[in-house]
Amino acid sequence: QVQLVESGGGLVQAGGSLRLSCTASGSIFRVNAMGWYRQAPGKQRELVATITSGGSTNYADSVKGRFTISRDNAKNTVDLQMNNLKPEDTAVYYCNARINKDATRTEFNYWGQGTQVTVSS
Repeated sequence: QVQLVESGGGLVQAGGSLRLSCTASGSIFRVNAMGWYRQAPGKQRELVATITSGGSTNYADSVKGRFTISRDNAKNTVDLQMNNLKPEDTAVYYCNARINKDATRTEFNYWGQGTQVTVSS
């Protein structure tokens, strides 16, 4: 009933930029925190950036100053602007959203299907 649909991944040269977008849809009462995670081959999934409904953000140290997360609460979207990409940014990027499905405070954690980002040197 809830889907997160991602777009914007692709292949880019080192130093280039990509913009990832994610839209939450379905049976949603309220979208709380949203974020982006990534998983590289041979590594565990790691947090990239998160943003609360109030706009507070946090970033992994490895992407600070290069990536910017933003959201549109009215449209239930979250974007990740990635600048000065490096080969070590290569990973599958997953959109995440914490969602209230109704007026209760029960929160569910949803994930997108993942989008591949490949940065060549």
